[in-house]
Amino acid sequence: MRSPRPKLPYWELSGFYFFYFTFVGVISPYWGLYLKSLSFSAFQIGVLMSLFAVMRMFAPNVWGHLADRYGKRVFIVQIAAFASLIAFAGVFLGTGFWLLFASMALLSFFWSASLPLVEATTLSHLGERTDRYGSIRLWGSVGFILAVVGVGTLLDYLPIHWLPGIVFATLLGVALLSRHIPEAEVMFHPDGHDSVWQVLRQPRVLALIAACFLMSAAHGPYYTFYSIYLESHGYSKSGIGWLWALGVICEIGVFLWAARLFARFHLETVLKASFALAVVRFLIIAWGVGEPLLILFAQTLHAATFGAYHASAIALIHRFFPGRLQARGQAIYNSLSFGAGGTLGSLYAGYSWDAWGPAVTYTLAAGCALLALLLLLWQLKPRLPPG
Repeated sequence: MRSPRPKLPYWELSGFYFFYFTFVGVISPYWGLYLKSLSFSAFQIGVLMSLFAVMRMFAPNVWGHLADRYGKRVFIVQIAAFASLIAFAGVFLGTGFWLLFASMALLSFFWSASLPLVEATTLSHLGERTDRYGSIRLWGSVGFILAVVGVGTLLDYLPIHWLPGIVFATLLGVALLSRHIPEAEVMFHPDGHDSVWQVLRQPRVLALIAACFLMSAAHGPYYTFYSIYLESHGYSKSGIGWLWALGVICEIGVFLWAARLFARFHLETVLKASFALAVVRFLIIAWGVGEPLLILFAQTLHAATFGAYHASAIALIHRFFPGRLQARGQAIYNSLSFGAGGTLGSLYAGYSWDAWGPAVTYTLAAGCALLALLLLLWQLKPRLPPG
């Protein structure tokens, strides 16, 4: 007789997401501004910012393989969180390009371990209750909002060189919260998929991974240069923070509504709609930056281009990679989408920004999202009823 499922560690998981995305809410909008203050070129900024994505190409697969083999997902998250804290401390030793390169590379290597393993742990704790994922993940969005608004307001009054200390504090929170997450039981599903490669060879899985790769590439200019772009058009740092926050507030709405959304629509349908709206969003950013109302509207589309996209993508990955393949499935999703796709996005954004300007760069981003949408329309068909 199977023992009853343990109580869901809601606040332990929610607290980790809160601090993890508080860190993201400081790094994504403001770290590029900090690097710009050190007089780095757009290409150098693109290279440094791409390190977060570069390490996500291979590091999550290393961590995911170890976690699936030994069944110690949370233990690996704890080690990686404290190693990230130590690695980031290198930025306090100087401001040279290669010193920052080394520190950010090490930080990215360890930091990339956390999210896919925590995602897999959360989904394992939830079991059949995956509709509750949004109510846990939304605390990450809350942390992001508080970070972008609070830090943006602070930086209107404090010099930018305070930023590394703020980042260090958020990493400390991640490390401390990781100690309170309980391990989850991993159920083995004897469904014939005894190799991750058997899953990856399926055309629908390849299409999903390729589309996620392109979505992350589309977001490269957004995460690397969006704050710089807005500042160059006269937006204040606090205003920039509120624009980032607006996107995530709308994202929270999606997470709260996710259970009803997925009960009514197929995951595949939600995913395709997210890509279509990403095309619209990046074209607006490209050509409408001088119109605040258009930029406000574009930020509300973050509900689709991240919130609905991410919730449906990880649910499909969880479905396609069963049992003991789940941690590696989430790692592959993170490494090939946020990793390889994010790397391409940061690098082409850095080159295109200097060569052709911001409008062309964000138009290229819209093109990436359009190509991904066409790929999904071709290969990803619903096979299960909504829910």
